[in-house]
Amino acid sequence: MLSYIKLFLIIIHTIIHSVLALLFAVLDRSYHLYFKLSKSFSWGVLFLGGVKLKITGMENIEKGKPYIFVSNHSSQFDIPTLQLAFPNETSIVYKKELGKIPLFGWQMKLGPYVMIDRDNRESAARSIENARKIMAEKGRSILLFAEGTRSKTGEVQPFKRGAFYLAVKAGYPIVPVSISGAEKILPKGKFAIKGGTITVHFDKPITTDNIQTKKDELELMERVRQIIIAHRNTESIS
Repeated sequence: MLSYIKLFLIIIHTIIHSVLALLFAVLDRSYHLYFKLSKSFSWGVLFLGGVKLKITGMENIEKGKPYIFVSNHSSQFDIPTLQLAFPNETSIVYKKELGKIPLFGWQMKLGPYVMIDRDNRESAARSIENARKIMAEKGRSILLFAEGTRSKTGEVQPFKRGAFYLAVKAGYPIVPVSISGAEKILPKGKFAIKGGTITVHFDKPITTDNIQTKKDELELMERVRQIIIAHRNTESIS
């Protein structure tokens, strides 16, 4: 019963913040107010869900410098968790299905984020180019969930190439981001919210200047994936 009360309160909280986000996105095209609101929204979601946030590796991130953050993805709590954890203004690359959600999806489409259609290669390529322009022109970081969708088991799934193609085109460093514990709070396909602790770890940035070929991209992709897996394994043991 308690978990459904949490869910109801989070839905109300999301509706209110989505309406405000729509207004902020229209009134402030710099999106500074939008990003500040995202912190308030995310803090509220975690508070109402009875979730504590632990952040490690912040010493690896230079505030104000754009990065390509690559994270695992296993829960609907991942987005608010990362929005709260990020030290920099960060645009999220999100799948087009989220944009169809009334209010919440609408504000994402109107906001500083990048929608991607993974079933359409030309559209996906345009989205990656849009993400590159955001980094180059606005100095913002970009977040990609490299698995493409939430993991059903919580295990890190095979990565898709988009983040690493972007890294080569944009020339910015990649930061592996490990989320641990979110899959226990709200697994994919479940609605019962359990309290607990989510840990976000920012690993050391990996330069992409030496990435020249598709083979280099694929090797980088697997290297980042293994870094995330290794940290999640370490976190589960501790």
